[in-house]
Formats: sequence, C-alpha cells, structure tokens
Amino acid sequence: MSVAPRRLVLLRHAHSGHGSGLPDIERTLSERGLNEALEMGAYMAQEGVMPQRAIVSVAQRTRETWSAVQRQLPGQVPAVFEPKIYEASVQALLEVIQAAPDKYESVVLVGHNPGISALAMRLIGRGSKNAVVRLRHEFPPAGLAVIDFPDAVSWADITDHSGVLERFATPVTD
Repeated sequence: MSVAPRRLVLLRHAHSGHGSGLPDIERTLSERGLNEALEMGAYMAQEGVMPQRAIVSVAQRTRETWSAVQRQLPGQVPAVFEPKIYEASVQALLEVIQAAPDKYESVVLVGHNPGISALAMRLIGRGSKNAVVRLRHEFPPAGLAVIDFPDAVSWADITDHSGVLERFATPVTD
C-alpha cells in the first residue's frame, strides 16, 4: 500500500471581538472575523485545499472560525477540539501534529498566534520566497499556510524545516 506525503494547513482564527469582560478563551468572532472565515472557506473550496481532518483549539473564536470555514467546503471534515492548542508553545503544537492519525494525509490545525506563525516558520524549509517573506512579516487573522512534507509518510516524520510552503493566503475582506 502506497502512502501519500503529508499536507498541513495552518489556519489562524479570524478577528475576534474584544470580549467585554469575557475570559479570553470565550471571546467570539467579530462580524469582520465571520466574513474573513467565510472568505477563507470559499478560498479553500475554490483552490481544492480540502483537509481530511481538522484539529481545532477549544477557544470559542477558533471553533467559530472552523464552523464558518466548514460551511464553505464541499464536504464534511471531521473535527477534534484539542485543549493543547490553546496558549500552546510551538513544541506543543508540533507534538499535536505529530500525533495525528496517519490515515489522514491532510490535516488543518486551527489555532492562535504567536504559535501558528512560529510553527510555520519552524516547519518550512523551502517554498516561494515571496510567500515565505510575507508569512515571516505577518500571519494575520484568518491567514492560511499550506505546507507540504514530501518526505513524510507519517505525521511523526515531520521535523524542523522539512516542509515546503505551497501557499500563503490571507483574506481580503475588510
């Protein structure tokens, strides 16, 4: 049986509201954030970026981001809500990815900055210079990095700088 290389999609949650006294984990998306998430879901559908599994932070804004993205995709993507992603170190995020079931060749991780951008920079070894420079400069809310791992047949094979940045997309909604 041939196993395909891994594809990781890193999606930062869309803009959230200020929370008006809510604990950080309970902050919801703003109207702008909802529009950004819907836009990025439509982008993913149009571009054929269709993960087989979603691993989503338990924070309300990440759950709402994923829900809006999922509504735009052509099929249902099974999701797990992972407490280890919220306020996680880069190493903790990497461990969550490395523990993903190998039956899924493509996974989306929906999380937070600064972890998402730091993880992307840690994993990317090559890719479009323009996209890498843009990503290094800023990973805005609802930003999306698609990283391929051509030599990884298991999620456990993913290591520092082993990924190829296939694309970096950001919403144009404002």
